[in-house]
Amino acid sequence: MAEKISFHTDKAAELGGPYSQAVIYKDMIYISGQGAVDPSTNQLTTGTIENEARLALENIKIIMESAGSSLDKILQVSVYMADIREYSRFNDVYRKYFNDPMPARTCVEVKKLPFGLRIEIDTVGYI
Repeated sequence: MAEKISFHTDKAAELGGPYSQAVIYKDMIYISGQGAVDPSTNQLTTGTIENEARLALENIKIIMESAGSSLDKILQVSVYMADIREYSRFNDVYRKYFNDPMPARTCVEVKKLPFGLRIEIDTVGYI
């Protein structure tokens, strides 16, 4: 019987909390919500939507690569935005990280995100 494994890499940013950075089950990887935390300093770095999206996606990329995978193996992306009016600006950054065939994606506006973040992104992929 396969069991789930908590996955963690020191190369990606982590604010801590009662959750796994990622969980691996069989050949699937589920990455917890990532935000604007600089992976080189582990410091919260809020700012423009472009900067926050880039940092979140860089952390996802680092986690995927540390698990022996890559961004092209992400199947589904969930995006939580504090201001949906920044949607097109977010998409400009997003397109730099994903190629066709693009992952399935959901994007919703939420009232608030932890630490005053503008965006949080979680993913499901395979190894």
